[in-house]
Amino acid sequence: MNYGLIAIKFVLGMLCLIFQINIFGKSNLAPTSALDQLQNYVLGGIIGGIIYNSDITILQFVMVLLIWTLIVFVIKFAKEHNYWVKKIVDGQPKLLIKNGHVLVDACIQAGISANDLMFKLRSQGIYEIAKVKSGVLEQNGQITVIENDEANIRFPLINDGQINQDVLELIHHDEDWVIGQVHRAGYADVHDIYLGEYVHSNVRLVPYPRH
Repeated sequence: MNYGLIAIKFVLGMLCLIFQINIFGKSNLAPTSALDQLQNYVLGGIIGGIIYNSDITILQFVMVLLIWTLIVFVIKFAKEHNYWVKKIVDGQPKLLIKNGHVLVDACIQAGISANDLMFKLRSQGIYEIAKVKSGVLEQNGQITVIENDEANIRFPLINDGQINQDVLELIHHDEDWVIGQVHRAGYADVHDIYLGEYVHSNVRLVPYPRH
């Protein structure tokens, strides 16, 4: 067994892993989407399956790593610029609780038992369903909870150019009011806003960079 060849392949595999983590804006390998999970599995399979095969040269190994990195980059770019690609690759969040009522059919379809649901709520300090304005199962398996309490708003009013309807209902305003706030701040459209917070009855906006 050529340990020198194995060591070189191992180093190249680690460098590719570090490169992917940095270029795709991730701080670690913890998956937050289906693409992240797939990326980890395939890259692990490539490195683990090829590293001990002496018939595969270093050049071939590097080419395989580059091809996989290119594929992941193309998919990531496509899902960030196309709603339908993002929907197919990442799936969609599922609404499990609405206005204090559990949507049982949605929970069953998502494979969430009553015990799992309550455990996830308790882990966020919520012990009563009636206090939940909305509970959304995210793609990473976590539940995002918005409580029925205007004084306890934990989530943005505007996220990635999209208005959070649940927060809007909590503060008793409509979309026209939000758009008016955006215009008053000097921006043409809600889609120009990266992040919008509702703090102490005031809207704080963080825009996308202007090019």
